[in-house]
Amino acid sequence: MPDGHARITVCGECCSGVTRDHPVYDHERRLGMLREALDGVAEVRRSKCLHSCPDTHVLVVHPSPAARAAGAKPLWLGRILDDQALSELVGWMSSDDPGLTTPPPSLRDRTIPPPHPRCK
Repeated sequence: MPDGHARITVCGECCSGVTRDHPVYDHERRLGMLREALDGVAEVRRSKCLHSCPDTHVLVVHPSPAARAAGAKPLWLGRILDDQALSELVGWMSSDDPGLTTPPPSLRDRTIPPPHPRCK
């Protein structure tokens, strides 16, 4: 993925990304869907832990370097458990650079604060 693209970091190997909390949710399918749908648009990475466990199914949308230079900040989202939320995320990221436009209302409702650095 070229350096000029946005990125998504998905929590995947701790309490929010394993089957213990949501045994019927297909975590690998979610990750694969994001990677396929955002191929050429954004890099999708998996993190061991994003340290935001109470929010479950957390991901971070990192704006492109150009958007960051314009003042955009990473957007933390929680409770991304349904296909509709994933579809809206893909649509938003495919249509514009995250950080230069606001996300759709359904994603804004899932915005969470980044964890406090001391909570790691």
